[in-house]
Amino acid sequence: MTALSVCAGTVAAAPAPGGAEAGPAGRTGPSAGLDPGRLEAALEGVRRAGVPGVYAEVRADGRTWRGAAGVADVATGRPVRPGMWQRVGSITKTFTAAAVMQQVEAGRIRLDAPIGGYLPRLVPGERGRKVTVRMLLNHTSGISDYLPYAFPSLGAWPSLPDVSPESLDDNRFRRFRPAELIEMGLAAPPAGEPGGPTGVYSNTNYLLLGQLLERVTGIPAEEYITRNVVERAGLRHTGFPSGPRIEGPHSRMYEALYGLIDPPRDYSVYDMSWVTTGAGLVSTMEDLNRFYGRLLGGGIVGRSSLAQMQRTVPVRALDGTTVDYGLGLHRVDVPGCGTFWGHDGTVWGAGTMSLTRADGRRRMSVAVNLTRWNELDSSGKPRRHPVDDALSALYRQALCGDADARGGTP
Repeated sequence: MTALSVCAGTVAAAPAPGGAEAGPAGRTGPSAGLDPGRLEAALEGVRRAGVPGVYAEVRADGRTWRGAAGVADVATGRPVRPGMWQRVGSITKTFTAAAVMQQVEAGRIRLDAPIGGYLPRLVPGERGRKVTVRMLLNHTSGISDYLPYAFPSLGAWPSLPDVSPESLDDNRFRRFRPAELIEMGLAAPPAGEPGGPTGVYSNTNYLLLGQLLERVTGIPAEEYITRNVVERAGLRHTGFPSGPRIEGPHSRMYEALYGLIDPPRDYSVYDMSWVTTGAGLVSTMEDLNRFYGRLLGGGIVGRSSLAQMQRTVPVRALDGTTVDYGLGLHRVDVPGCGTFWGHDGTVWGAGTMSLTRADGRRRMSVAVNLTRWNELDSSGKPRRHPVDDALSALYRQALCGDADARGGTP
């Protein structure tokens, strides 16, 4: 691996929450809660811990900092830049959920109506009668994830017994149909009872929501989301790719698959039909911060819809942890820093985290171009890695600023 470069961060004025212009910017630095030096050091810490490239945008009280550290291409040493496009994975779910809530507001979808009433062929029988739209949105449907069946060598996700990277390569240019992926999830043993007290994260839920959007709007879900969520939020570098390549400036995306791909392999060219409305979007850190600010400010859905999106239940994530999950939104409480809303996302080689404080005045979006860097222990669980600690330090500095010393890690 070539020596990794550091792109110094920049600070500029940023729009206030909701899209209005902020008042006088004032002095930028520790007193403003946005310390460029500490943020740059935290980025460098992630790079030193083993991530080839990391880039971020942080907004605090009307000020914006952007920075990057490392390389976008380990072969050439091309530096990573703050404005690069990124496959943002399951952050897409917030966009899809917002689109569904728009249709709830229009009276075309009812949150507590059974999905079988809208998609009787896709979800027939008792399950179609028991599973509601809300259960799909908050992952309490009990419908299993299709990923272990679309990528069979991955075994029982996430413990990954007898794993091999072969299916990642086999599916690189494969064109999946949403219906076949949904069928895989429905045919699998249920993850739980519909409406249970604890949900189980499943990409199948959000592919079903994409089919629901297409059913009620009469146009492809990706097109509806682009017109009514992406464009409404004023995002200029966000969209669903039309093919396996990203059209804008971007990094290569390196997948380690828990040490089974060594050295990590580039998967930046990949057909994203395996995730579509669940995790298919490409975006930038600037666009993500703008999106969540607009969403929490009432610019994408109405206040009552936002309140529904922020009603959380415990959901077991793919890595086995439990998160507070609403309708396409995570809730993260950081002691001493406040309550944040957003989502994270991971696809092969690309990881992203975007969180915005409830008042919209603090926003963070971070991208890395390496995923699944942890090796597995004898039980199949990922071992703690220095990258985990370095990212936690970066998140804490980005979310808390001067409150960093008071602790609290998302």
